[in-house]
Amino acid sequence: MSPQGDPAAHFLDVARDHPRCFWLDGGGAREWSGNQSIIGWLDADDVSLTYDAAGRQVTRHRGGRAEVVGDDVFDVLAAELAADPRGQWFGYLGYACRPDLTAHPGGPVPDAVWLRPGRVRLFEHASVPTPSTGQIRQGSSASRRRLDANGTPDAYRTAFDRVQEELHAGNTYEANLTYRATISSGLSPPEAYLRLRRLNPAPYAGFLQHDVVGSRAWLLSSSPERYALVTDDRMLETKPIKGTTPRGETPEEDERHRASLAGDPRFRAENLMIVDLLRNDVSMVCEPGTVTVPSLMTVESYENVHQLVSTVRGRLRDDVSTLDALRALFPAGSMTGAPKRRTMEIIAAVEPTPRSAYAGAFGWIAADGRADLGVVIRSLFTAGDGQWTLGTGGGITVHSQVDDEYDETVWKADRLRAVFDD
Repeated sequence: MSPQGDPAAHFLDVARDHPRCFWLDGGGAREWSGNQSIIGWLDADDVSLTYDAAGRQVTRHRGGRAEVVGDDVFDVLAAELAADPRGQWFGYLGYACRPDLTAHPGGPVPDAVWLRPGRVRLFEHASVPTPSTGQIRQGSSASRRRLDANGTPDAYRTAFDRVQEELHAGNTYEANLTYRATISSGLSPPEAYLRLRRLNPAPYAGFLQHDVVGSRAWLLSSSPERYALVTDDRMLETKPIKGTTPRGETPEEDERHRASLAGDPRFRAENLMIVDLLRNDVSMVCEPGTVTVPSLMTVESYENVHQLVSTVRGRLRDDVSTLDALRALFPAGSMTGAPKRRTMEIIAAVEPTPRSAYAGAFGWIAADGRADLGVVIRSLFTAGDGQWTLGTGGGITVHSQVDDEYDETVWKADRLRAVFDD
C-alpha cells in the first residue's frame, strides 16, 4: 500500500459510493500524530459491528443482513480480531460502552460502530508546522462569542450547583460536566467534514460513515486528545488534556493566554488529578515499575486554542491484551473526573441527555496488538436526518465559577457551530 496524493479529492467519491467508509485524517496539527491518512471502505460482503448499550446488543452487519452476536462490544471485537490475525478495525466506542459503569445509553447514533474494510488507501500529507503566535488564524465572530445578555442557562447552573454539592461532600475531586447541543442543517456529512478540517485541524481528525438502515451514523472528529496508543512493543500511552484557553488575536495577547494557562492553579490542579487517575488506570494493566509521566502539564498550541497536556506511559503486562487495556482506561479519565466510578454516577445524575459517541474513543485496532485512538471531543455526529449533535463541557472543581465554566463551553462549541455558518 504505497502513499498517494491529496486525500480530499478521493474522499468525496468514496463517501458517495460506499455507505460504510472512514477517513482517519493524518493532516492534523502535531508531529506525533503523523502525516499519513487512511481512507477505507466496505463492500457488501465486508463486516461492520454496531452496539446498542440500552439493549446490550452487538449486531454484525454483512451482505445486507444483521445478526446479534453478543452483549459486550469489547468482547466481540476481541473475538473478531482473534479470528483474523491480519485484521484491522476502524471505528468508535461511545461513552456508554462499559456496562459495569454508570452512563446513559442511547442518543442519535449507535453506542459503537466498527468497520473492517475490504479496501484501504494510504495518503501522505505535507508536514504541518505547529502553529506559532505568528500563525494565529483569526476566527469568525461566532468563534469569539462570549455570553450574551441571557447569561448562563438555568439548567447548566442547576447541574453545576449539584456538582459543587458533591465536590464539597468529598464524593468527587473533579467532575467533567457536559451538555449536548443540536443544530439543524441540510449540509451533507462529507461537506461538513471538509469544512471542519479546514476550521479546526487536529491530530485525531477523522470521518466515519455507517449508512445502514436501522444503524445510521456519521461521526466527524477534530479531536486534539490521545485516548490510547499501543505500539508494537506493547507500550501504552495516553495524553490527557485538562486546561484550555483560546488563542489571542495578537501575538502579545496570545502569549498572555499561553502563560496564564501554564500557571493557572485551577487548571494545573485539574490536570494533576486526571494524571493521578490515569496513572492508576495504566498501572492496573502494565508491568510494575514501568508507569511513567514523561511530560507533565505542557502547553500545546493549536490554531484556535492552547491546551495543557500531560503524557502517561507504561508497558502492558504479558497477560493483558490490547482490548483489555482499552477497556480498563475507558472512558477517558479527562471526560469523567476522579474517582472515575463514583464521578460517573454523579454525571449520570446531573446530565439529562446521553453522551452517545461524545466522550468516547475513535480510531483503529489491529489484530497484532497495535492501536491508536483519540478521545471524541470537538466532534459532530448525526443520524443523517439533518439534525447534528455536538457535546461540550469542562472539568469542575471546588474552585470553579459557574459563569466562567459555561463561557468556556460556549467558545469550545462555537468552533463546531462555525461549520454550518454560511
